[in-house]
Amino acid sequence: MRLRLENAGPTGYDDVVARNRASYGESEATRRDAHPKSAWKIDERAAFLDRLRAADAHTLLEVGSGTGQDSVFFQEEGLEVTAVDLSPAMVEKTKAKGIKALVRDLMALDLPAESFDSVYSINTLLHVPNSELDAALRAIRAVLVPGGLFYLGVFGGDQEEGIAGEDQHVPPRFFSFRSDRQLLEYAREVFEVLDFHVYDDRAGIRFQALTLVKLA
Repeated sequence: MRLRLENAGPTGYDDVVARNRASYGESEATRRDAHPKSAWKIDERAAFLDRLRAADAHTLLEVGSGTGQDSVFFQEEGLEVTAVDLSPAMVEKTKAKGIKALVRDLMALDLPAESFDSVYSINTLLHVPNSELDAALRAIRAVLVPGGLFYLGVFGGDQEEGIAGEDQHVPPRFFSFRSDRQLLEYAREVFEVLDFHVYDDRAGIRFQALTLVKLA
């Protein structure tokens, strides 16, 4: 079941980054690196690759790359991949797989404008407060070429944000869950929506998947 959130309300973005960076330390990086990927996530990734091939995309930025499992997949499929994550431990795991990886927060990517054909991100904007979501989407838009594709996947369904008091991570992480309508409204302010669909698993967790495009 989805985590229950506590302390709902305004939360400073710098505090969120510091909290989540600490949550995704060495032990969590090691655990995640050994964890198999769900079949439906593999299907989502493959479907986005098909879109990239149809668009003749050559470069990809993964935002919130974790230990680099998805970055490896895209690189092995012939894309030139750069991975960014706010956790130094996660970035080291990614580098060890032969991926160009950088310690970056998505609000300070420090990458050249319009330098990627595509961006891929799963459950990273899940940790961005609503007050900062528009800026985060615009930061991603800035590094995409005109016509570039952005795959955005997050857990959501209900509108709620705060600290997950029952979280197994230490310290507990901040989450922002959004309704389908709310998430689409944010996305449409910055991108054109090519596709939106959801995946509901038996545990009651709703995954929202968007393929977005940067218009010229």
